[in-house]
Amino acid sequence: MKKESRSPWQQIDYTTLFLLFLLLCISLISIYSAQPNLPVHLRNINFVAQQFIFYVVGLGAIFLAMIVDFDRFKQITWYLYGFGIFLLIALRFSPDSIAPYSFGAKRAFDFPIIGNFMPSEFMKIFLIITLSTVIAQHNEKYFEKGLREDFILLGKIVLISLAPIFLIFRQPDLGTSLVLLSIVACLVIVSGIRWRIIIGLFVTAFLGIFLLVQTYLRFPDFFVKAFLGGNDFQIKRIYGWLQPYENIGGIGYQLVKSMTAIGSGQLSGKGLHENTVYLPEAHTDFIFAVIGEQFGFIGTSLVVSLFFMLIYRIIHTSIESNDPFGTYLCVGIVGMFTFQIFQNIGMTIGLLPVTGIPLPFISYGGSSLLTSMLTIGIVLNVASRTKKYMFD
Repeated sequence: MKKESRSPWQQIDYTTLFLLFLLLCISLISIYSAQPNLPVHLRNINFVAQQFIFYVVGLGAIFLAMIVDFDRFKQITWYLYGFGIFLLIALRFSPDSIAPYSFGAKRAFDFPIIGNFMPSEFMKIFLIITLSTVIAQHNEKYFEKGLREDFILLGKIVLISLAPIFLIFRQPDLGTSLVLLSIVACLVIVSGIRWRIIIGLFVTAFLGIFLLVQTYLRFPDFFVKAFLGGNDFQIKRIYGWLQPYENIGGIGYQLVKSMTAIGSGQLSGKGLHENTVYLPEAHTDFIFAVIGEQFGFIGTSLVVSLFFMLIYRIIHTSIESNDPFGTYLCVGIVGMFTFQIFQNIGMTIGLLPVTGIPLPFISYGGSSLLTSMLTIGIVLNVASRTKKYMFD
């Protein structure tokens, strides 16, 4: 028996919106507390006001993502995917005046009014929608599946994912490439492909990574030229992670300062504006270190708990969805958020190498925040259009 019919706007997941509001408050407070300790040329910029504007624009993006039934996304899937690939190719061949290098990578367009625009951020959403569409349509077409159908689906997933991952990796942007791989891995796991194929795929990937490491150790010059386009910045980051104190005058500086800041916060932190450890990217990639220094273990635990609850809500939405397409969308978003959160927090405490991945919803940045808000809009869309049955 079906429950009384309600409009999608009456089924909005207010728990998710409340968690989003709490993350907004933490973001504004953290950026405000980091402001006095930023480099001199950045202190006169009101990052708090700009971040609030980004959140307002993001709320508009959530509204836009909820206007139409999420099932309609299938109709524009290939337009979105093609547009994303076009932006990545255009970024690669754009002159430095339009797309300048930053930390050895060309990752964003620099427009006069809009500011930095990162195509790779929006490619995450486009890839989630495209892969979800392909998996859903494949499973609808092949209801009775054998090994042949599983390999066909796996081939589709690999071909679709290869182009954006390659283009982003060549920027070079290893962090975002790994985010896309995380999205792909999560969707492969729930795609219905047989487990023995998935296990074999992961074993092959592990062996591939092992061979790449051995290639670098034996032929470092060839590896840098062939796989990194001659740019060894990512290799230097790994050394900065493994030996931060030996490289404190260079690539290990950020990690040492981050661990010092978090450690000095101890249990309850030093208090608002009591940030005595200088962090070069305090309001963006290393915002978690600011929280750790000023609010201590209690503050960082609160942030991690909020992220855990947010991911739980998205998983809950994916499980409750009656439409496989909606489930795949939510799973892809879970893969994106989980990796970004784990990677950002892991790099600030020295658990993982330093990458340019921001902390979702908290780090300052328009492209990243808008992408995160759009994905939440998609999750709310799926939740609001899920039909519930009394005896389900």
